[in-house]
Amino acid sequence: MISVGIIGGGIGGLCLAQGLVRAGIDVTVFERDEHPTAREQGYRLHIDPHGSAALHECLPAPLWNAFVATAGDPGTGGFGFLDERLATMCLVEDEIFRGGLTDPARGHHAASRITLRRLLLAGLGERVRFGAEFTGFERLPSERVRADFADGHRAEFDLLVGADGANSRVRRQLLPGAERVALGAMGIGGKLPLEGRDWLPDRLTGGLNVVMPPRDFLFTAVFKRRRTTEQARALLSGDVIAAGLDPDALFAGMEQQDYLMWAFVLPAGAADTEASGADLRELVLRRAAGWDPRLRRLLAETQPETVNAFGFRAAARPRPWQSGNVTLLGDAIHSMPPTGGVGANTAMRDAANLCRAITAAAGGVRTLNDAIARYEQEMLRYGFAAVDVSVSRAGQATAGRLARGGARGFMRVCGALPPLRRAVFKSNWTDEEAKRPQAA
Repeated sequence: MISVGIIGGGIGGLCLAQGLVRAGIDVTVFERDEHPTAREQGYRLHIDPHGSAALHECLPAPLWNAFVATAGDPGTGGFGFLDERLATMCLVEDEIFRGGLTDPARGHHAASRITLRRLLLAGLGERVRFGAEFTGFERLPSERVRADFADGHRAEFDLLVGADGANSRVRRQLLPGAERVALGAMGIGGKLPLEGRDWLPDRLTGGLNVVMPPRDFLFTAVFKRRRTTEQARALLSGDVIAAGLDPDALFAGMEQQDYLMWAFVLPAGAADTEASGADLRELVLRRAAGWDPRLRRLLAETQPETVNAFGFRAAARPRPWQSGNVTLLGDAIHSMPPTGGVGANTAMRDAANLCRAITAAAGGVRTLNDAIARYEQEMLRYGFAAVDVSVSRAGQATAGRLARGGARGFMRVCGALPPLRRAVFKSNWTDEEAKRPQAA
């Protein structure tokens, strides 16, 4: 029997734990937060086909059903590239953007971070140990690995997984030279409730968009509930109880309103990340001078308490290392700026792939070291491809006027020529791997 220790109880670590429990593998998660509700904050997540496939594979059926029923709709209007006057330069149709995927297990969802975290914790019980601050590991002569904690606790496992985020202590010990680098861009984000905002154009409330003015970027995403809390409760209470969840606690985490989330990308250092929401909003409005009045109104009516600034950093590709009984997933190895919109999805993809690798080793299909080596080879391939895309998009947001003019011109050509549009965007957003059936 293989035993697995997971450092970090974020989305990736908990998704892996759910999959291992489902496969009958002994697992313990160590989370430094003192209690399960410590992270109940933040914007909603856009779950893409990779994230959906991973959740479907790792979660037991009642929890998967609860996820689908409580998730929202990220819009069905495709992906729009607009100028600052809200003229559409290029619209990537929904059929291209979604790749014709209609199965919820291969689809797009808008997930509440709070609800998703509660679902991922459901049924794990004492397998998750809160208040456990990891300090280091030691590989033992027995070919096991020992994890040490600040309170003096020690635990031994056959495999230790670092899922402890961008500032991973596991990574720092395993790969001392693998650092994160600051990028030349930063973001300011906020959210605007949709209720009473009938003046918003359909393009902004119907799908994902990037506004490409001569400088900076504005990204918008709409999150609409598929069901009210009452409808989800009526549909799912039995499944939720069967999964060991309190329906009141789960459904309390559902969003109570539909909203539009926006993210303004600008050069690093252009804003103080410690500034107040009101000051950040005013800065964005100044940089958006001359834009369509509806875009400026969107920004102006955003409540300051929802506005935050954040710097962009990304993982540097590490040098090759010898695979063994310590590995990594998610931001612990391939952290990326939010400009790609795939950080959490890539972490869940890691979780499903690593779960499959561990299960193969537990079943005697291959040795644990070989299984981990195969996982790491594939994870590094797609993980750093996602980093590269995210970094590239951050760079595009801060490119000079000449480069920006060329990008705007290219978008207009794509908008005018459907075959070119399909060729350019189908390869980017329709991943055949996400369509293939996954081993549950």
